[in-house]
Amino acid sequence: MAAKTVANIVRTSLGPRGLDKILISPDGDITISNDGATIMSQMAIENQIGKLLVELSKSQDDEIGDGTTGIVAGALLEQAEELLDRGIHPIRISDGFEKACKIAVAHLDTVSDVIPWSKEDTSDLFKCAKTSLGSKIVNKCHDQFAQIAVDAILAVADLERKDVDFELIKVEGKVGGELADTALVHGVIIDKDFSHPQMPKEVKDAKIAILTCPFEPPKPPTKHKLEITTVKEFEELQKYERETFETMVRQVKECGANIVACQWGFDDEANSLLLQHKLPAIRWVGGPEIELLAIATNGRIVPRFEDLSSEKLGSAGTIREMSFGTTNENMIVVEHCANSKAVTVLVRGGNKMIVDEAKRSLHDAMCVVRNLIVNNNVVYGGAAAEISCSIAVEKAADQVSSIEQYAMRSFARALDVIPMTLAENSGLPPIETLSYVKSQQIKQGISSLGVDCMDTGINDMKEQFVFDPLISKRQQFLLATQLVKMILKIDDVIVHRNDEQ
Repeated sequence: MAAKTVANIVRTSLGPRGLDKILISPDGDITISNDGATIMSQMAIENQIGKLLVELSKSQDDEIGDGTTGIVAGALLEQAEELLDRGIHPIRISDGFEKACKIAVAHLDTVSDVIPWSKEDTSDLFKCAKTSLGSKIVNKCHDQFAQIAVDAILAVADLERKDVDFELIKVEGKVGGELADTALVHGVIIDKDFSHPQMPKEVKDAKIAILTCPFEPPKPPTKHKLEITTVKEFEELQKYERETFETMVRQVKECGANIVACQWGFDDEANSLLLQHKLPAIRWVGGPEIELLAIATNGRIVPRFEDLSSEKLGSAGTIREMSFGTTNENMIVVEHCANSKAVTVLVRGGNKMIVDEAKRSLHDAMCVVRNLIVNNNVVYGGAAAEISCSIAVEKAADQVSSIEQYAMRSFARALDVIPMTLAENSGLPPIETLSYVKSQQIKQGISSLGVDCMDTGINDMKEQFVFDPLISKRQQFLLATQLVKMILKIDDVIVHRNDEQ
């Protein structure tokens, strides 16, 4: 029951005309999204079966960047409930679903098409990314976001191994401006500014010292107390501190660095010394940014000033400070890096909710492009693949003599929920639309006919360029079936209580 309720909540957000949900956290933070995985992950669900569905959605989102399995799983559970009411044993239902899933997955391979692409011709990758963004908040900047997703993935992709490292793509958000101001930077953006306002705002041919040690005199690791009783002792301490700072700055200058990125902060004295020595510095750079900066500039992270050498410095063509509006907010942009494989997307938007949703949408689009680089087979969207698989499973069910045929037919009916939901969300009559598309697929033998959500008058998804990566569709069917089989095998819930209760 809980799983069905969760699936029904997500159902209205499916498709290009799907509706958004407002999610309110316990702290009162508001998230607006129509991304199935985001909606599920932020729901506070007490029921154990409901939690399983949320975990399934999260695992699929992590694996292939798509978490709409919940709708298929919810439809399968509804069908399973009807079969149980008719007295069919849960194990027989599980076996029937397993058989039907194998047939559906095998059928997906037969109806899939190969999308040809190369580094020079990425038009098909662009179309797939555009399909993914169709239902998102960013659809008015459709082409721009799709192009950013394709360019970002191809910049970091290892095409020989067919692998994409998402660690090299950083997505930064900055409130202000509009979605159209979103840009892809071939380098790193750090949400900091130079430590002193009088430092130069741009450094050309930068040699970066990347430090994880603070600009301050060494302190013993234990708790310590220093008693100063005379003016002379105080002056000596000041002199020691100044000499330590000067030694540190000299060591940085001697190794050939002309800019410093430090993970820790430093006080005003160190800051003014850096300014005097014409050494621009960025302080309080977070751990992930430090690592990405090191990867992008081919530099080494240095834990002690004594270890600094010219070989360990990172290099970049330009490091500049970029300011936004009148709010005095700045960001550091590191461009033309030695290693061009690190990229950053700077997402702009009118408020924090739009920026967050745009970042999630871009992540989904990048996952689609990444899936196509790993495996460039696609099936057609608009529920064309589900309808085609439903027909194949129903056909196969007629040849099964055992009781599993009931479960197989139920599996086919569960797949029909996707086209019906798409039609319903698009303002079309669901049963009528499904009947028409299904009959056309059988009559014409064209598996690319689907639900015309945008009311273009064309049902052929091949002509509309609506694609889904094969691996994500296959994963949806397999994971949903696995979850439902697991739930069907549960016959009792035993809760462990504490003795005090």
